[in-house]
Amino acid sequence: MDRVDETARPRLAPHVRLVFNAARGEHALLSPETIWAINATGAAIVELCDGQRTIAEIRAELRGQYDQVADGDVQRFVAALVTKHGMEVDHG
Repeated sequence: MDRVDETARPRLAPHVRLVFNAARGEHALLSPETIWAINATGAAIVELCDGQRTIAEIRAELRGQYDQVADGDVQRFVAALVTKHGMEVDHG
């Protein structure tokens, strides 16, 4: 898995978009060849990944919305999407 540190500034890859299927009540990330089903927490992370906020800032904002956000959760989620070419990060 690609390294994603606290100062990384993640954003969706240009070919990926977040959608919500109201009929199913599901969020998904769509790319030309792939669909990733994600839960509401994953969608909340993706919505904050604007290329401006750092991983640390995203985690802090999520902690204001959710009761528990473990230290490595955001990093692991972003790193998994980076590995699958669904997200990009700027370091530093």
